Amino acid sequence: MNELCTDMGFVNFNKYGEQLCGDHVEIVSMEDKLTVMVLADGLGSGVKANILSTLTAKIISTMMANFLAVEDCVETIAATLPVCKERRIAYSTFTVIRIADNHDAEIIQYDNPQVILLRQGKNFEYPKTLQAAGGDSSSGGLSSGRKTIYKTRIKLQEDDTIITMSDGAVHAGAGRRLNLGWQRENIITFMEGIYNREYTAKTLSSILLDKCYSLYDGEPGDDTTICTVKIRQRQPINLLAGPPASPADTLKMMSLFFSKEGKHIVCGGTTSALAAEFLGKTLETGFPRYMDPEIPPTAKISGVDLVTEGVITISRVLEYARDYIGKNNSYAQWNAGMDGASEIARLLFEEATDINFYVGRAINPAHQNSDLPIGFSIKMRLIDELAARLKEMGKRIKVSYF
Repeated sequence: MNELCTDMGFVNFNKYGEQLCGDHVEIVSMEDKLTVMVLADGLGSGVKANILSTLTAKIISTMMANFLAVEDCVETIAATLPVCKERRIAYSTFTVIRIADNHDAEIIQYDNPQVILLRQGKNFEYPKTLQAAGGDSSSGGLSSGRKTIYKTRIKLQEDDTIITMSDGAVHAGAGRRLNLGWQRENIITFMEGIYNREYTAKTLSSILLDKCYSLYDGEPGDDTTICTVKIRQRQPINLLAGPPASPADTLKMMSLFFSKEGKHIVCGGTTSALAAEFLGKTLETGFPRYMDPEIPPTAKISGVDLVTEGVITISRVLEYARDYIGKNNSYAQWNAGMDGASEIARLLFEEATDINFYVGRAINPAHQNSDLPIGFSIKMRLIDELAARLKEMGKRIKVSYF
């Protein structure tokens, strides 16, 4: 196994006035062996488009994850979904990215805007071959079910960034700020300009989608989806929360935690004191460098990357995680914030690819105060849900209890 991983992140918005998005993204991941992403754009908008794109994405992703040929996938789609009787055109367009071993990529494109590949932050012209699939080859044309597909096979490198989009992106601004919409060449220029090696796939998708939304003046004329795929180095992060249920396990817990490669986060007052004692360092809780009325201040221990309060801080991180999986509206808040929750969010959401939780089961006497809405079970649920949300982001998670 190489030290690379595949980072994926997508965001979308609906056509103005619609309750459902006519685009759908489906991701199938089999650890480091295989990752498949399908972005499907259903014909039209609303409920019908949503159903068509969802079925298309789920069928193709399942078949591609089982290494079936793209021809078989297209023929299955043609046999399963209806053809538009009025327009006699494709019921759903799609883009497929299949990556094996975080290195070998196959890109399949049918009628969505051509994907953009950034290599070292600059546009890279990848090879494409044309292939016809599905339908009756004798009659030809899309109305007969015959489809022309672009196929690409390429070796990926670290920091390669693949940007896929539905056609709402290239239609952004049409008839408003731009006569012909936002052309692919303009999107390339924009993404080259804002590219930062530290940005995750989700962040890059969010920045591009925000730009599309602004070009639509807040009233999108089409469903718009951005999905970014980025190849990056693995980055482990370790988080320690709570002392062990048995004091006899403190040495074991601390030894395992600090022996792990990567950055270390310690959450909780008692936990911080135990960590400082284990390291033979001083827990510095002097005048805080940053004050927040809602989040307790951070502290310092030499040898620890971040020291924060426990339950209140983790609760805020969980709020950010829930939002991150969805619309990512809180990005600006935690990306720029100096409080402990924002710092944890940046480490876990942006930097980490592998996250190891070390969770103590000791009951904090302070949490037993009936006037406080905090209990042992609530603390455990916070950690469990945070781990689950991080897993949804594509992180590799391991939780150890003591």
